[in-house]
Amino acid sequence: MEMAITGKRLKDNLFTAYCIISLLIIIVPLVHIIGTTVYYGAQAINLEFFTALPKPPGEPGGGIANAIQGTLVLAALTMAISIPSAILAAIYLAEYGNSRFKELIRLLNDTFMGTPSIVAGIFGYALIVVNFGGFSAVAGAFALSILAVPMILRASEEALKLVPKDIREAGLSLGIEYWIVITRIVLRTAFPAIASGILLALARIMGETAPLLFTAFGNPNFANSIFEPISALPLIIFIYATSPYPDWHQKAWGAALVLMLLVLGINMLVKYKYKR
Repeated sequence: MEMAITGKRLKDNLFTAYCIISLLIIIVPLVHIIGTTVYYGAQAINLEFFTALPKPPGEPGGGIANAIQGTLVLAALTMAISIPSAILAAIYLAEYGNSRFKELIRLLNDTFMGTPSIVAGIFGYALIVVNFGGFSAVAGAFALSILAVPMILRASEEALKLVPKDIREAGLSLGIEYWIVITRIVLRTAFPAIASGILLALARIMGETAPLLFTAFGNPNFANSIFEPISALPLIIFIYATSPYPDWHQKAWGAALVLMLLVLGINMLVKYKYKR
């Protein structure tokens, strides 16, 4: 009996040790990445960094104000494209019966969720850049929306399915039309979960570089129109990090820190506001 208990205790200790080692394997690289980004990025942070435009290559100073503007514009345009289309598709999938066509849509959506970002960039380049006037913020937002729509659609569909059927039946029993029940009652009830999916999709697309290389292209100045090339934080990180200038390397770390804090802030908002 004692040998059996000892054997079980040994197995329990080995399993616990395995779990701790696995946790360390995940945490240590993450802490190293965050610590390195904070250490080097903080050295580049000052008022000029946020308010000035980049200096010419090789000249020290300047900032990333154009990249911050571009990231905000691209995020807004992407969400303007993605949110209506994804939520409408989610309503169709969750509320209007079963059919093979709906299963096909779900299959295609699952496929798009695994689409590499560079493929989205090439698709945006071939469809928008080549045919509609060149690189632009609109082309960049279109490419990013290919990545955002599947995430928002899946989250919205699951959120709508979680709304009890009794709520729908109560609305219908009062003589309210079905589409009004969905838009005024069901969507409002599911809003916190839908908002979580939207914010998670936003956090993902804000860090994507490959689609923007083929579509937004970059701009050393402020963009005056959504139909012209535009910069973004991921783009400027890529360009500065691969340059031969030490000052640009430091600014790449600073831009990486800003982007990391933006994404972290969005994820924290999801966790503490919509998951309570």
